[in-house]
Amino acid sequence: MASRDMVVGIFFLSQTVLGMLGNSALLCCFIIADLSGIRAKPTDLIVKHLSWANLIVLCRGIPQTIVAFSQTYYLDYVSCKLALYFHRVARGVSLSSTSLLSVFQAITISPSNSRWAQYKSRFPGITGPCLSLCWALQLLLYIFILVYTTDIRGGRNVTGVQDFGYCTVINSERLISILIVMLIASNDVIFLGLMILSSGYMVFILLKHKQRVQHIHRSLSPKSSPETRATQSILTLVSSFVIFYATSVVFTSYMSLCEATRWLFNTGAAMAACFPAFCPFLLSRHYAFLFRLCCTSFYQTTHHACVVREF
Repeated sequence: MASRDMVVGIFFLSQTVLGMLGNSALLCCFIIADLSGIRAKPTDLIVKHLSWANLIVLCRGIPQTIVAFSQTYYLDYVSCKLALYFHRVARGVSLSSTSLLSVFQAITISPSNSRWAQYKSRFPGITGPCLSLCWALQLLLYIFILVYTTDIRGGRNVTGVQDFGYCTVINSERLISILIVMLIASNDVIFLGLMILSSGYMVFILLKHKQRVQHIHRSLSPKSSPETRATQSILTLVSSFVIFYATSVVFTSYMSLCEATRWLFNTGAAMAACFPAFCPFLLSRHYAFLFRLCCTSFYQTTHHACVVREF
């Protein structure tokens, strides 16, 4: 085994294990919170779908790791189609769910006299349909993967294929490839744009609020204000989101139009899984109470305390 393959295998293994543990822990905390009688926020449903989508995206790291450690691992015909299809669908749902979460948060913190305030009361009723629309849109968008994906054995009899190490993708005609790339890139750019716009709006609102109460913060404490900490948290989430997904879009578009090497495939897969792997840790500050609840639940043997979520 080459040292380069060993490094690639260790990286994918670490990324997959870390991301699965983080997203699984977040989902377990939500389950415990539901069983404890905590009233869920509308955005909690989005985070649950986001965590499930992240787990599906990270599942691709399993065959990537096996291929890096053993060059003879192949998936069968049906498994190849399903693995690559649901990986791309879950990636799209992760992207759209994060953008939807950002938009809902922006509307939530908007002033009561703004035009967006009227939508706050509609959140519980539209969250589910919006998430269903995200899943349906991504399932339809990536249906072409089921047509062009095949196993290693089937790819040997076809010219112009992209070898992932465990599956192959048959190259389509040039015009079709360009149309597919434009469609996928448009989908990603739209959701990235929504994320940037809504996050910029949140930062603007928080900075305006900070200016109004600046004299209070000066008299109370020399520490950074809640608005400053919230702004920093938003900027951290947005910057990591945009960097990882924008890089992933570039790699995906290039590999769809040009002949790519195994190194590019591995890099593209790693970039696609970066945000799903680190997402639960970026959200940990917002859901710190859930992790505290999970820790205390192990020590509750006789009765459960009634916990009320703060709004």
